[in-house]
Amino acid sequence: MTESELQQIIEEGEGAQVEFKRDRVRPEQLAKEILALANMNGGRILLGVDDDSVISGINRGNVEEWLMETVVGRPVTPQFVPSYEEVSIIGVKVAIITVPMSAAKPYAVQHGDRQDYYLRYGSVCRLATRERMLRLFESGGLLAIEKLPIHGGATGELDKRRLKEYFSRILGDEVEDWHRTLLNRDLLIAAESETDVLCSYAGCALFALGPRRRLPQAGIRLMVFPGVDMECDASLDEVLDLPRVGLGEQKPGKFIEQSLPERTLSYLQPHISKERLIGTTRKRTWDYPPEVIRELVVNAFAHRDWTRQHDIGLTVIRDRMEVTNPGALPNGMTIEKIRSGQQVPRNTNMVRILRDYGMMDDCGMRIRRKVIPLMREQNGSEPEFEGLLQDDATMRRSGLTQADGG
Repeated sequence: MTESELQQIIEEGEGAQVEFKRDRVRPEQLAKEILALANMNGGRILLGVDDDSVISGINRGNVEEWLMETVVGRPVTPQFVPSYEEVSIIGVKVAIITVPMSAAKPYAVQHGDRQDYYLRYGSVCRLATRERMLRLFESGGLLAIEKLPIHGGATGELDKRRLKEYFSRILGDEVEDWHRTLLNRDLLIAAESETDVLCSYAGCALFALGPRRRLPQAGIRLMVFPGVDMECDASLDEVLDLPRVGLGEQKPGKFIEQSLPERTLSYLQPHISKERLIGTTRKRTWDYPPEVIRELVVNAFAHRDWTRQHDIGLTVIRDRMEVTNPGALPNGMTIEKIRSGQQVPRNTNMVRILRDYGMMDDCGMRIRRKVIPLMREQNGSEPEFEGLLQDDATMRRSGLTQADGG
């Protein structure tokens, strides 16, 4: 880093990825700041700069050795090595500690038998709450929320008709021991013994007749506004509560009992489609391709963050449709990677079952090969995608935004 680059960072002040610290900072405090950045999106710590941006410089000797051995050596788990450099400015030296974004999170500071996890909110380092810790462990691949048991979620709440259809018609299996089969597929979870079992998040969301009874965030909220904003009264405001998968599909889209994506289309149809006379035949035309809506709804549920206590949202405004999926993007995922067809499944069990039903594919290319081309063909515009790369303090939703280009 050059002196001018360092000066510019100092002039811009502290932020979500920049922290200033005096040289005499305590090792444990510096460790907290480093790990708070590592558990989020990384950043820099300038050692030798006061909170008010006054450059005081570093005075202690062997700062790099002190950093690696005392600050992040023994007290930090798992092992973590930030990069280090020193830059001279106005006659003094400033140490620059660069913390990369890492897939090995979460990192903790060890205090005897206790481990503390820290996150950075804006320019502040804070101890992670229980909910944030769950997200940290999930983002690091150490915990699968979809495989956790739901308190009070008894096995009788799963729809046996849908289960039989899945295993018999979809998989072609003859199930002799349902208890063992559902445990092996992580649709049931043994609480304390194999006779004391509860529904998993995945089992409840996919196969429970009323999943929101035990899993309040399992629904989808549909809202339709007649104007160009959401200030006027909604002409539709409904939360749908039914299983992800349908029952008795005889041909595509035709069910004895609809799946959640198909019910979504049924509710939206009067608001985003019209009967038009084409030649001598009346034909229903949609403002948005039904295949795109179905795909976005399936994608949102397959990859949602189940630690978030919000429903997926689908909002229709006069000039656009927005599909919002609670939570940040999975660890390492970016909008560019989504558009290119890369896939980082957050809920692998749900994804596998939805693939069995043909709602998803193995290559994860439906956004690139289906959603984008169909929208371009419909109205000459591509959907807009927005996403959070990290959690934030306001519990802001993130997901896909689909503009109609009109």
